[in-house]
Amino acid sequence: MAQLIKMQNYVSRYEWDMYRYPSQFIRLKQDNWNKLHYLWRNQEPIATTREEEIPKQSKWKGLLRKKQQEDFLQTSDTTEVRLPSTEEELKLYFLDQLFQFQVKWATSTVSNVSFVDSKYHTDPTLKYFLQRFPDTYLVMYYPIFEIRNAPIESEIIIFISPIGIEIIYLLEEKPDTIIMASDDRSWVLEHGNRQTKRLSPLFALKRTEKLIQGILSKHGVTFPIQKVVLSRTNIINFLSEPYLTRIIGKHDYNAWFKEKRSLASPLKGNQIKAAEALLKHCQSIYVRRPEWVEEQTQGFVFENGEE
Repeated sequence: MAQLIKMQNYVSRYEWDMYRYPSQFIRLKQDNWNKLHYLWRNQEPIATTREEEIPKQSKWKGLLRKKQQEDFLQTSDTTEVRLPSTEEELKLYFLDQLFQFQVKWATSTVSNVSFVDSKYHTDPTLKYFLQRFPDTYLVMYYPIFEIRNAPIESEIIIFISPIGIEIIYLLEEKPDTIIMASDDRSWVLEHGNRQTKRLSPLFALKRTEKLIQGILSKHGVTFPIQKVVLSRTNIINFLSEPYLTRIIGKHDYNAWFKEKRSLASPLKGNQIKAAEALLKHCQSIYVRRPEWVEEQTQGFVFENGEE
């Protein structure tokens, strides 16, 4: 499962320590799957802890909350969860638990939390890009950059793999719409006998590429960048691809998808450096958790100052 390191302008755990959380996520994923599979094999339900059952003492409340945040299997609304009957259903159940865990990590830290639009908890596009790609892909989902104190909204999904960065513009219209790409300012959408125009996605891609190049250069990071116009639902007709740009319509999508899925590589140092540099220039809007404010006034601090 790809890792969601940034979403919109929500505070992300990866911002706190980009070198720690990617590998920790991979380890926790494996540990939790082993635990879940064991429970399933032995037909045992998942025992859960309700929020109100967390001890009131500040120190133990904080430590237990921290423990829960590292367990994908915890829920807050039931005391017992019956597992699916087949292993395939179990995998889907686990991926859904993992997806919610990822959203949580991408919208909060131990001490801070962002107010999240509820649509992201069920966003099919976000779920697709996280659940269908390997752990070593780091995803920035429509991040909002902040340059010279000015927010810059993007229409882009950024994939940071061990071998480079892909800036993806997802272009999906009604399934029977044909997209005519050109070097002009506008692309043409053909739907039946009707033609409409839309702004070329190349503008957003080039703008984001320039922004990313500037950030990486500032931090002394050299990492390949490729631009992608991607459609899973539409044919995209074009004469030639622009420089360092791939145009992937629905007929080319499966080959592109298989190529991404087949990448067998561990996390790379340069990949982490690139992700860290980009996160430094993303906007984050959040508030302090009420319980953290309470704990600070009581003089309690987590060990090692961990977020």
